Amino acid sequence: MLRIIAFGTLSLLLSACTNHSTSPHHRAAATLYDYRLDDGAGSAITLTQALDKVQDADIVLVGELHTHPALHLLETEFLAGLQLRAQGDGRALVLSMEQFSRGSQPTLDAYLAGRIGEAKLIRDSDAWPNYASDYRPLVEFAKSQRLTVLAANAPKPLISCIGQEGAAWMSSLAPIHRRQLARELTLEDDPYRRKFMASMHHGDADTNSRRFAAQTGWDDTMAETMVDYLRAHPGRRIMHIAGNFHVEGGLGLASRIASRNPALKIALVVPYSGASQVAGRQPEVGVNIEALPKRWQSEGEMKQDMGALHQSRQRDCNQWLQP
Repeated sequence: MLRIIAFGTLSLLLSACTNHSTSPHHRAAATLYDYRLDDGAGSAITLTQALDKVQDADIVLVGELHTHPALHLLETEFLAGLQLRAQGDGRALVLSMEQFSRGSQPTLDAYLAGRIGEAKLIRDSDAWPNYASDYRPLVEFAKSQRLTVLAANAPKPLISCIGQEGAAWMSSLAPIHRRQLARELTLEDDPYRRKFMASMHHGDADTNSRRFAAQTGWDDTMAETMVDYLRAHPGRRIMHIAGNFHVEGGLGLASRIASRNPALKIALVVPYSGASQVAGRQPEVGVNIEALPKRWQSEGEMKQDMGALHQSRQRDCNQWLQP
């Protein structure tokens, strides 16, 4: 009975996706709920055509702006579409998420298996503040379809300490904490590092070098989680959700995945507003969306917020070290 209900839910959702992709997504985006898909070069495509373009990938990287409603809608529709393909081609689908860290995997597994409720999931996994509004649909769909969900990311406190202390600090971690981070960080002067440094508007060279170590700590850990999973479960297909900075241009996550397993096929789904696209690899699917409101109107506003943010991230990093 449960399988019948789950299949019925999938059929209804995919029916809605098909109707949605043939009408509002082919007109100019007008609201924060609208998006328009293209082939990466600007030519409009449907959701079905977008799924065709990524079907052969081992890992589909879907970039997001964490609070953009159109992108959260697209993610759920894309996951449902890939699950329908999985039922057809026999390649099991896996959802991988930036929004959960490795240490949360047992909690996430317990929720998906129905052993705990959502309140405990949110509390014990340190779920993001916008989980209920933005990520619940993905997890609930995965639960209804009995999909594996990977808690792919590194814990924020450890990443903050890398940014504060530098990458060498990792070697002093207690083993239980060291396992929450990638075995190796990509620290050389590659295009991703240059892109990151160009985005830094303050801080000296040493400070920004530590900040980049923290940034690539996210990418390397997520990449390693997925590569290790596919090594243990060959033939499966992963759809991974992450912030667009990690995905666009193929400079972050894609390069870290390729360095660990060059044989894996990676597809990019990249959102953009207007004509703004970054340098680097062209995505298989572009997602044209309305821009979110400007976060700051002046450099002074930005510096005020950034200063408070960096101050709030100061931590006592000794608590995770070996005794």
